[in-house]
Amino acid sequence: MIRVLVADDHALARSGLAAMLGVQPDIEVVGEAADGAEAVTAVGVIRPDVVLMDIRMPVLDGIEATRRIRRAPDAPAVLVLTTFDLDRYVYEALRAGACGFLLKDAPPGRLAEAVRTVAAGQALLAPAVTRRLIERFLSVPPGGGEALQRLTEREREVLAHVARGRSNAEIAAALHLSEATVKTHISRVLAKAGLRDRVSAVVFAYEQGLVRPGES
Repeated sequence: MIRVLVADDHALARSGLAAMLGVQPDIEVVGEAADGAEAVTAVGVIRPDVVLMDIRMPVLDGIEATRRIRRAPDAPAVLVLTTFDLDRYVYEALRAGACGFLLKDAPPGRLAEAVRTVAAGQALLAPAVTRRLIERFLSVPPGGGEALQRLTEREREVLAHVARGRSNAEIAAALHLSEATVKTHISRVLAKAGLRDRVSAVVFAYEQGLVRPGES
């Protein structure tokens, strides 16, 4: 079972999310939180696998709560849910360590799928959010910093494909590599650049100017 904590300052929203997930055979809602501070405390007590985190909450907002939760080495995945798809929220949430970003108007089936995705250690970004993320870094100059320079040419190629949202299988086909080799390259990229996961790798690639908007 995937154990989920729901954090939202609106009681109706919390109960609605809990109800949608509660009918799933492999998901159990084990707790609720009315603000970010409650979410941080609850994570330490309940030890969920996934936290559904609203962004705009009193006492402690979802971004800072995510940052505090994700500091722990055995931290749960955080899936950010919001009605706001503005780029600054996307950027801040991802930098705080969010594993996924989904708009609240997503259908119920998509929500359950998103929980399963981040629980499995994979990244998830809503398509509309991904477009805004790209636009957010439109003015970033190419070249990159020291961290990017530590990567080999092949590792940069793989990272660029990751930033464009391609799966390991698609990257392997494009670069004529095995999927196992692609996974190895991604692991090396994360280690060399000091990144947590695939989501942080996407942010890093755009920050460094490795990938430019409009590139295919």
